[in-house]
Amino acid sequence: MVFLFIKAGQRNILNANFAPMKETTRIFGIRTVIEAIESGKSIEKIFIQKGLSGSLFQELNRYLNKGNFTVSYVPVEKLNKLSKGNHQGVVANISPISFVSLEKLVEDSQNSTSTPLFLLLDGLTDVRNFGAIIRTAECCGVTGIIIPEKGSAPINADAVKTSAGAVFKIPICKVNHIKDAIFHLQTYDIKTVAATEKTDDVIYDLDLKQPIAIIMGNEEKGVSNSILKSADFKAKLPMLGTIASLNVSVACGAFLYEAVRQRL
Repeated sequence: MVFLFIKAGQRNILNANFAPMKETTRIFGIRTVIEAIESGKSIEKIFIQKGLSGSLFQELNRYLNKGNFTVSYVPVEKLNKLSKGNHQGVVANISPISFVSLEKLVEDSQNSTSTPLFLLLDGLTDVRNFGAIIRTAECCGVTGIIIPEKGSAPINADAVKTSAGAVFKIPICKVNHIKDAIFHLQTYDIKTVAATEKTDDVIYDLDLKQPIAIIMGNEEKGVSNSILKSADFKAKLPMLGTIASLNVSVACGAFLYEAVRQRL
């Protein structure tokens, strides 16, 4: 049986070889998804038909139980829209990039001549905000971006486009929980700063010339309370108008460029 790979803007690939990706690749077929998992591909999300059964699905399910995958159980109509071929009840999106481990990201930063500047995104869900933040982070010389394994905006074609290709130039790391990343960074004496209005301290009063990790939160809820409690510092931007908040990508840019200003 032949499985097809569908890639936006490109012809179909009629074999199981993965070409270098510039956008999110969508694959379908149970065996194809299993092979992608076995080969260590970065899978963004797996869509599975509700009520799916059979021995091949059970084999896939064993992999899913072992790993940390984002899985959505959907009606067959959804899968039919996602693919035009024989999807066998399973469709998956593969990330266009390879993620780095937190350990390697931090270790590499210790060997760099520049002072580390990390960016942690706690529950950011809007793809275009994500892409815009990646673009700004690359322009500001951010060492690496850290996102949670689940509940984060995917790196798809929209994110790639909005980032203006910056997604391919900056290391991105996925962790089980942002709090785990904070603790790991703190063991290397890298201070963490959470962006929040729940403080009297403004970002301009903090020393950002030291090794720093800036934490930005969800578009609606901001940084979660558990993360706020774990952060070394909390800071906000002064608001002089009547609107109480900024778009998260704009606020992130202001925080990052304050770090750039201090380091020049």
